[in-house]
Amino acid sequence: MGKEFSITPRQVPRVETKYRRIVTSLPHPDSLPTLEKLRLFEPQSMRGQPPLVWDRAEDIFVYDKYGNRWLDWSSGVLVTNAGHGAPEVRKAIIEQVNSGLLHNYVFPSEERAALVEQLIQLAPSGLDKAFLLSTGSEATECAIKLARAHGIRNGGNTKIGIVGAERGFHGRTLGAQQAGGIPGQKGWIVNEDPAIVQVAFPDGYWTEDTSFGGFLATLDRKGLKPSQVAGVIFETFQGVGPDFAPADYIRQLAQWCKANDVILIFDEVQAGFGRSGKFWAFEHYEVVPDVICCGKGISSSLPISAVIGRTEVMDQFPPGSMTSTHTGNPICCAAAMASIRKILSENLTANAARMGQILDAGLKQIQARHAQVIGHYSCRGLVGGLQMTKPGKKEPNHDLAHSIVERCFHKGLLFFSPVGAWGQTVKIAPPLTIGEEALQEGLSVLSETVDEAVAAL
Repeated sequence: MGKEFSITPRQVPRVETKYRRIVTSLPHPDSLPTLEKLRLFEPQSMRGQPPLVWDRAEDIFVYDKYGNRWLDWSSGVLVTNAGHGAPEVRKAIIEQVNSGLLHNYVFPSEERAALVEQLIQLAPSGLDKAFLLSTGSEATECAIKLARAHGIRNGGNTKIGIVGAERGFHGRTLGAQQAGGIPGQKGWIVNEDPAIVQVAFPDGYWTEDTSFGGFLATLDRKGLKPSQVAGVIFETFQGVGPDFAPADYIRQLAQWCKANDVILIFDEVQAGFGRSGKFWAFEHYEVVPDVICCGKGISSSLPISAVIGRTEVMDQFPPGSMTSTHTGNPICCAAAMASIRKILSENLTANAARMGQILDAGLKQIQARHAQVIGHYSCRGLVGGLQMTKPGKKEPNHDLAHSIVERCFHKGLLFFSPVGAWGQTVKIAPPLTIGEEALQEGLSVLSETVDEAVAAL
């Protein structure tokens, strides 16, 4: 895990289609000063992506300055649900900038009021307060704090346990990493908090036992009583897959949380705003959490996130004690409102569901053809993944995933670097505006590239 992509310019075959154009060596030699400057002045942890210096991005495309165009299957890491640079979003941002209000701390603003009202209208009944932040990590950290505060208030100082999932990802800040479960990954903070534990996520592949009994047995084995648990935080789908838990498991989990006064938190930072073919991915389970964490696709552009929850949970702290410097920044709020309006007015959630059927069928065919090295595939709406394994083994293969991403980059199909607990997953997440023709072209390129990468083993 953690391989760099080469920045030595390489001659690659010319590509000229309706959706892709590659006409220079990659990376272009003129982009090297920028790449080298970033290597000099940034930590090496920032070197993980294909060496494309973005010039602009529009809808489903990313461009450099040198005539190349990529069909984007990254959405800038699941952010641009409404498409890159959506005209409606750009217009809203420009109008807000021109209004003269760029920042107002937590003083009231019409922009913030409009967005929190919109979020509550979109949330399930009973979730009636929203708190705006800047990043997904902030949202998940806030949710953990709210759960623990609620636990202490209602169950005493020992009701502080937080249950996350193995292979979970809730962000890169300390508390978010402790709640997640990827301790083998370089740069991951080993969890030193004995009141934060992980259970196996019932994905059905890496964890074959998908019964809720596994959850209960793990708590018992780790010495955490139900009366000591303040909150359970799960990604609605695990981003390393994407992997969904069985619906019955989640329904039993929700019942267990309610019976034991445990706050159920769904991390929808990747999953929300139509990505999975439902507006909220937890709708697939037919349950309602106590708290939702969201971000990324909320604005399709600028950094903003939100925690949405029940009043009892959200109103625990007195005035002035749970705020953030950039809470509800008016420009970010304007972008989020415009993005949400576009997602709703163009019914991009339904488009994700329709295109998801095509994507699922295509990934299934690729996996079936290479089952020896694609141990697992998954797809729901416009998020999918191919999990690469060593030939004939149930063992992650980061090198093969990396090779596929690099080869696709050279062909004009853009992914971010492989993800997963071991960097084994080629993650697929185009903007929700993609149409069938572009989706089929991308699948054709991916299929051809997997064939080539496997043949080179």
